[in-house]
Formats: sequence, C-alpha cells, structure tokens
Amino acid sequence: MLRSVKIRKARQTLSGRCAISVFLYLVLILVLVGCGPGPKVPVRVCPGLGASQQSLSRLKLHSESAVSFRGHGHCRLSYHDAKGKQHKENFAVKLWANPPAEVYMQGDVAFNPKGIVLGSNKNEFWLAIRPKEVSSYWWGRWAEQKELLTLPVSPRILLEAMGVAEIDPEAHWSLSNQGPYDVLSSSDPKGRLLRKIYIYCCDYLVRKIEYFDKDGKLVVLAELGSYKQVGKEFSVPGYINVSRVFDDGKKDSVRIKLSSVKQTQFSQKQRQVIFSRPAHRGFAHEFVIIEGERVEILRQ
Repeated sequence: MLRSVKIRKARQTLSGRCAISVFLYLVLILVLVGCGPGPKVPVRVCPGLGASQQSLSRLKLHSESAVSFRGHGHCRLSYHDAKGKQHKENFAVKLWANPPAEVYMQGDVAFNPKGIVLGSNKNEFWLAIRPKEVSSYWWGRWAEQKELLTLPVSPRILLEAMGVAEIDPEAHWSLSNQGPYDVLSSSDPKGRLLRKIYIYCCDYLVRKIEYFDKDGKLVVLAELGSYKQVGKEFSVPGYINVSRVFDDGKKDSVRIKLSSVKQTQFSQKQRQVIFSRPAHRGFAHEFVIIEGERVEILRQ
C-alpha cells in the first residue's frame, strides 16, 4: 500500500490538531445542516422508564428503524489554528446517508462546491479539505481502529447523533433520572465512564450526548433538538450543536441546522459512486489513521 513512500508521524500543527477539530465536526455535519439557535431545554417533565434495559431497547428500536435520506442546508464552524488564532466558516452543504454505516457530505467552501468532502462506508472513512490553508486528505480503515475518541473524526458519533445508536455489548449501562431526562451512562469493564446519553422522557428522543476520554474528562458534547420525522418510526434532529474542549482550554464548535431532509432510496450503482472513498490526488498533505495515530504519507 505504501510503496515508494516515506512515512512519518504527523506533527501537531495546523494539519494536525486544527484539522482534527474540523474533521470531527464535519463528520457530525452529515447528520444535518445549517446555522441556528442553541438547544431549548424541555420544560415539561414526564415519567422515565426506570430500567436501563428498557431504555436501551427503545434506543435500539429507533436505530433499527433508520431509513436512508438526503438533505441540505448550512453550517457555522469555529476553530483555532496551531497558533491559537480563531477561524470561522459559514458554508452550504449537501448530504446523503444510508444507515447504519454509509454517509457522505460535501461543503461549498471558498466557492468550491467540493471544498470539503467527507464520508464513510462499512470499511473506511475519509475527509478531504481543499482550501490551501489546510489542503489535507485523511482516511482510515475501521478494522484498524479501536477507541472511539482516538480518531480525528468518527462517523460513529455522527450516526449516534442521527439516532443510529451503537450499543456496545461489553459496556456496562446504568440509568438515572435528571429532571426531564433519563440518563444512560456507559462504562468499560474497568469502570471508566465512556459516555452519557440524555433522553427526553416525553418523546424518548436523545437531546444530548457527552463523550469522555480515558481519564474521565468530558471532551465532546453534542446537543440535539427540533426532531423531524423522516421514516415511519425514525426521526433526525433539526439541529445539532457540537463542541470540543482541549487541554489548553480552547474550544472549537460547530452549529448545524437542518434546512431540508427527505427519505430516499439508493440504487446499488448510486451507493458505489456516493459512498466510495474518493481519489487523494491534488492535496498538500495525506494522512492515514492507524490505531488512532495520524501517519503522514510523503510521496517521492
């Protein structure tokens, strides 16, 4: 795979940490699209289910009812570069999703309708950013990944935001109630907290997901709301706010709102075209993700 190339670990520069933030947030954009107000806190309180297995069953049912859809809208992205300078992007996007594993999004950045392209299928994930300030291409194989948050971006987080929750059979789940929410918490076999899922008891749709690192620190927060029904038993959020906090205290964020979403069907030929990893030619940097490590490929 890497003939006639030299490989070295990627440095934590603009093409490193800054791009990691962009990659993470953009993959989540596949869910929905557009700028909008922040989440509204539900005021009505309904009884919770009272048992973690019942709550997990409800999430699993919603996930199994997922349908293919397409949508479009806009997104506002705020991030910091390697020098600490804040950047803001506001761009239109189009997306296609075929749960449980296939997603594709392209964003119109700097007058290029494919200025940002990202996606995944059951085998691979990828991101391509063309503007010269970044000009990078990332990709990896799911079989070569382990932990969720070691990746620069995870379509699995995106799928959870869309309502296609992945229920880890090896994780320990517990249920608590906080006001209008049932809160499902998962931990690994060593007791380390992995994530919390806040479910509004009145409609039993997810309103917030918190992701924690190996030290139990909150690193990613996704807030969801204004759900729109797409299938008979399946809904997607009308907006999603995602933020990530780094060790130096800086916070990057993405605010996305769904302008239009429609259920659709993909032919086998369409799936092969839309959900296949694109060519990597023409980028200043190329990275492959192996076991959570970003490795840059230098071509001779």
